[in-house]
Amino acid sequence: MGSPRVVIIGAGIVGTNLADELTARGWDQVTVVDQGPLPLTGGSTSHAPGLVFQTTPSKTMTALASYTVDKFKGLDVDGEWCFNQVGGLEVATTPQRLAELHRRQGWATSWGVDARVIEPEECAKLHPLLDPKRILGGLYVETDGLAKASRVVVALSRRAQARGAEFRGSTKVVGIEHSGGRVTGVTTTTGVIPADIVVSCGGFWGPDLGALIGMDVPLLPLAHQYATTHQLPELVGRNTQSSEAGFPILRHQDQDLYFREHVDRLGIGSYAHRPMPVDLRDLPGGEITSDAMPSMLTFTEEDFAPAWEKSKELLPCLRDATIETGFNGIFSFTPDGGPLIGESPDVAGFWIAEAVWVTHSAGVARAVAQLLVDGRSEVELHGCDVHRFEEIQLDPQYVSETSQQNFVEIYDILHPLQPKESPRDIRVSPFHVRQKELGAMFLESHGWERPHWFEANAGLVAQLPPEWQPKPRDEWAAKFHSPIAAAEAWRTRTAVAMYDMTPLKRLEVSGPGALALLERLTTAKMDKSIGAVTYALALDAAGGVRSDLTVARLSENTFQVGANGNLDMDYFRRQAPTDGSVSVRDITGGTCCIGLWGPRAREVVTALSRDDFTNENFKYFRSKQVRIGGVPVTAMRLSYVGELGWELYTSADNGLRLWDALWAEGQRHGVIAAGRAAFNSLRMEKGYRSWGTDMTTEHNPYEAGLGFAVRLQKEEFLGRDALAGISDDTVQRRLACLVVDDGSSVVLGSEPVFVDGAPVGYVTSASFGHTVGAPIAYAWLPATAVVGTGVEIQYFDRRIAATVVAEPLVDPEMKKIRA
Repeated sequence: MGSPRVVIIGAGIVGTNLADELTARGWDQVTVVDQGPLPLTGGSTSHAPGLVFQTTPSKTMTALASYTVDKFKGLDVDGEWCFNQVGGLEVATTPQRLAELHRRQGWATSWGVDARVIEPEECAKLHPLLDPKRILGGLYVETDGLAKASRVVVALSRRAQARGAEFRGSTKVVGIEHSGGRVTGVTTTTGVIPADIVVSCGGFWGPDLGALIGMDVPLLPLAHQYATTHQLPELVGRNTQSSEAGFPILRHQDQDLYFREHVDRLGIGSYAHRPMPVDLRDLPGGEITSDAMPSMLTFTEEDFAPAWEKSKELLPCLRDATIETGFNGIFSFTPDGGPLIGESPDVAGFWIAEAVWVTHSAGVARAVAQLLVDGRSEVELHGCDVHRFEEIQLDPQYVSETSQQNFVEIYDILHPLQPKESPRDIRVSPFHVRQKELGAMFLESHGWERPHWFEANAGLVAQLPPEWQPKPRDEWAAKFHSPIAAAEAWRTRTAVAMYDMTPLKRLEVSGPGALALLERLTTAKMDKSIGAVTYALALDAAGGVRSDLTVARLSENTFQVGANGNLDMDYFRRQAPTDGSVSVRDITGGTCCIGLWGPRAREVVTALSRDDFTNENFKYFRSKQVRIGGVPVTAMRLSYVGELGWELYTSADNGLRLWDALWAEGQRHGVIAAGRAAFNSLRMEKGYRSWGTDMTTEHNPYEAGLGFAVRLQKEEFLGRDALAGISDDTVQRRLACLVVDDGSSVVLGSEPVFVDGAPVGYVTSASFGHTVGAPIAYAWLPATAVVGTGVEIQYFDRRIAATVVAEPLVDPEMKKIRA
């Protein structure tokens, strides 16, 4: 049997890369179609300036960029380069930006990219057009450079065609054929092309292509300004027509600018202007020529004028220069800045790979090819999967506003906790009104408003025992933080606190086939008594951790699954049998949850209920249907803060009544409302992992310290075979717990970790451990970094000493949680 018939829509940098990756894997029935003429079809690829800066806060995006560099380096077209590795230089003109460059250098080190922060004089040696007196330093990455996108598509299409791929230009897609929930072909202006798999790589046309099968593609086309100067005397004779550039590509992020050479001219890209959303219906139609492409709009000089003045300040040679050409080029932006990769939830075989820039194009194409051929990508993709978005985030108005904000902030210095300013209050729990009354400081995630601390607890800070007093923080670590978090952690450990757990994704898996589905998809035994609650992992076929789950058996055929997000919902729906024996529903919005935790939690619920909450009759990891203050509640005896207590679930209409009942009774027991800042500290002290931060599909359960959740005695579950021969004793790396030696320096995550002066890993989660009185962090380290090993964490431009410690730091015997 031959390989599947694949139609790729879009012959730009992503589509041609994908054709190359698929044919390299032996798939020989690949057709690439594009509405524009070949090889330059008029999309973003046709005008992309091609700057490849690899370093980002995201391990995944950096890996995708690094693969792109490696691949493009090996390409040429008739001896002409496809990647000119001139290096990348980002300069700072403010102390804040210089500090940010040190942080970026840390990310690069964490993700395996060689980078260094250099002095102004060295910056000017590398890029003599710079005035060293105007900058404070720079970040230099020698392996960055220029991708010649227009040449790359020629090289890749030739290679793919040599392996059997077919390319059809001037062929507009007007429909997607599908039958029985599966794609069957692509309708074009020249006829129907049969297909088993269709991949939309249409770039900013992606939303229109998705609409052909009713799939939301949350992407906004935005125009971005690019101008080229007339000939500069300083560049005359430096470059040849074939080399084009010799200086590093240059970014001036303090003014939202970047620069690259075009032989004896300088190209200038600007994000400093107003967002310019583009309505695809307004794009020029008709013949696409070398100087008239739909993706290149008329240059608006008034928008560029301020950027031009700022360019002259950084590069004095521009003071007597003039602009020769300019255009407003269309690029794709998304609500969170990430690409969009994934399969339609409704039409199997229809995939998208959109909002992908040249920088990440080869990496994304390889990942999609691996998904199609092997079923998984070696680079984890949860931040790129189109199904990461909640339904509310697919609204065109939400996509428009958030994508424009991402354009504005593209070069801004953003704190890891920095929330959106707008839109806000689009998803609130039933307790929101009470939280506002208590002075909640809200941050936002997936549209949910989540309290991080409460001003009502400010008075408790003065009551803290000396050992609980919070340490002063540096300016960066103190952002979006409050000493009140220490008081909330203290009250949780010593009395009782109410946490709003509503935003956590909840799925109901029900029906006669529910048990079999959960047995197949999770690592733990699910065939337990009604009322059992089980912590389990969902693995991929290679044994990577795709999620961690808490599964409660509410009845014979009904299970409530505490999941990590919409990706889990999408996964369970895809895996469910098509015979109707299993229903998978997202019940998050119709329900709510209060985490009532602390040594006095039992006293609160006992006073409000006739049900039995004693340890003998309501054990740890059990659930019951109870009434609390007259409200019907599904109570689960779980605790992610390491204290006695329950997760209390009820319907959204009963939520406020439940909160008020617990709050009123709780006054006699010292109750407070507590936020995510305290929660994160407490869960880390207890050694609880956070999926997507601490572990992903790139890690197996034993590496992540979650081998206890794997029941190999089960005959069969997805990923089981891949774990053969792996154990806690055989792994080469581990998620390790670190305590900072000085007792006060707080790191925030993604920082590189050094052993004996060499980088060996990176921080995942980090917080101040209020119970233990010291900053703590989790980090991926070699298995040789055993308990007692001294390490250093790079924080901006300094190294902080830390020590690998045994975990959990609090209550290792589980006495408190089982009391």
